[in-house]
Amino acid sequence: ETEALRQTNQALIREATSVNRTIIGESSKIREVLNIVDRAAPTDANVLILGENGSGKELIAREVHRQSRRAAQVFLSIDMGSISESLFESELFGHRKGSFTGASEDRIGRIMAANHGTLFLDEIGNLPLHLQAKLLSVLEQREVTAVGSHTSQPFDVRIVAATNVPASELRDPNRFRPDLLFRLNTVEIVVPPLRERKEDICLLINHFLEKFNTKRENKVMNVSPDTLDVLLRYNWPGNVIQL
Repeated sequence: ETEALRQTNQALIREATSVNRTIIGESSKIREVLNIVDRAAPTDANVLILGENGSGKELIAREVHRQSRRAAQVFLSIDMGSISESLFESELFGHRKGSFTGASEDRIGRIMAANHGTLFLDEIGNLPLHLQAKLLSVLEQREVTAVGSHTSQPFDVRIVAATNVPASELRDPNRFRPDLLFRLNTVEIVVPPLRERKEDICLLINHFLEKFNTKRENKVMNVSPDTLDVLLRYNWPGNVIQL
């Protein structure tokens, strides 16, 4: 059973890391981002990715993992804004059977599930201050204690975090703990909004046409000049996802 589980785990990791999620763009701004990724990824430094919704923060996080020494290990993503406060510790740290109502079995937390790999903390800026303190304590000690357990476990994960909260707000101590911010943003990457790299829009359009033409009978072979002009002049508040 152990060997079968090991092989299954390796197969899942290969499947997750082989997904073709190419970062499309040749603009100077996206090249600057990829240059930072190229230099930061091989290190084990924690990375904080800033950018608007839909700008591609998770793609950047996956690229950091893909180019890292942990690429053969798991990349685990967790939306920090979607976790209820009552389940925060259970989700991240795990729990023991009977530790609270509904805990019918032992459960490993996300941090230990990502051990030796990369843990992507998406929307970290939405985490309340009192939960930030709990996360900081675990990251400082590099040990995690499951809810209902008296034994801590050491872990080895690389933290990549992301948020759409502007940098100015993130540096407000009433919004985000400065000590946690210092620990997360060893390397800071700012993903530009699509309106600041409009020269990439044509490349993105061609990419999406190719992608969706393989799935649909009615093929769209090109975009008319008038339509393209409208797309290039639009402000794209929803960024690449909206496009």
